[in-house]
Amino acid sequence: MTRLLVVNPNTSASVSALLQQHLQAQLGGAMTVHTVTARFGAPYISSEATYAVAQHAVLDAWAAAHAHGERPDAVLIGCFGDPGLFALRDGAGVPVGGLAEAAFIAAARHGRFAIVTGGERWRPMLERLAVSLGYGESLAGAHTVAPTGAQLAQDPAGARLLLAEACREAALRFGADAVILGGAGLAGMAADIAPSVPVPLVDSVSAGGEWALGCAAQGAAAPSVGFGVAWQSVSWELEALG
Repeated sequence: MTRLLVVNPNTSASVSALLQQHLQAQLGGAMTVHTVTARFGAPYISSEATYAVAQHAVLDAWAAAHAHGERPDAVLIGCFGDPGLFALRDGAGVPVGGLAEAAFIAAARHGRFAIVTGGERWRPMLERLAVSLGYGESLAGAHTVAPTGAQLAQDPAGARLLLAEACREAALRFGADAVILGGAGLAGMAADIAPSVPVPLVDSVSAGGEWALGCAAQGAAAPSVGFGVAWQSVSWELEALG
């Protein structure tokens, strides 16, 4: 059976558990899911500084998993923002995806899309990511709500009401053909609020699972692992990969 390694770039074990639960349920017998958590950084990624540290944490988590015998057929970065996506693709030797990129792919099938997520500082960061991934023209707009994804996850009932209204507003204000509900901590909420949104609603975690299924269908390739760098003062696992 093919294996999916999910890397949670923040230090929240509860987010890792949520990702593991939802993705394994979605992938069923098609893939075995193993989720690992960043060994350092922030409990929630909500700013440029926390994003920058998370990129290092993703590489470190991948290297640690590899050092302990993990040999996945694909890697999914479990953050709606995909920190470390381009860097990990340089050295993982297997397909690497992220929740945001997977959601962009899924939403763009419907036309132009809007993004709804928690944390006001995410908007420019996600707009930049969309452009860098080639979805700048497909992004109709990004709408953030004040509570962070972590705060929304702590009050699921209140979050559903707030996010449903935000998704409806984004669809209408931006004239979007689809809306992405982005955030690892919001996994599963899109299914509950989709009936009240006038356009298709994409769950970023489910989109990540769909991406992984596509990798499984393509079959495994022999990985060539390493970054070709003489690292200094990083974890021994990352240094060993070179």
